[in-house]
Amino acid sequence: MHFILGIFILAAGAFMTVKSEAMLRAFGRIGFFERYLGVEGGSRLGYKLLGMFIAFIGILIFTNLIGGFLGWVLEPLIKASNPV
Repeated sequence: MHFILGIFILAAGAFMTVKSEAMLRAFGRIGFFERYLGVEGGSRLGYKLLGMFIAFIGILIFTNLIGGFLGWVLEPLIKASNPV
């Protein structure tokens, strides 16, 4: 099942990255991206970055590496919450 879900999420991220102009027209500009990512094309860059992140998560789910990745990312929080 993780193959199908991973491919679907990967395709959604790739679509969002490639069609950032269509995303901008459909959902509009995002103030945070405009303020911090550039003067003119901050929202386009934000949609592209968000699409690449979603595609990366899709690849992790497709290859069934999401558990190891989340364990690695959240390891400092887990160690801090369970002192020895």
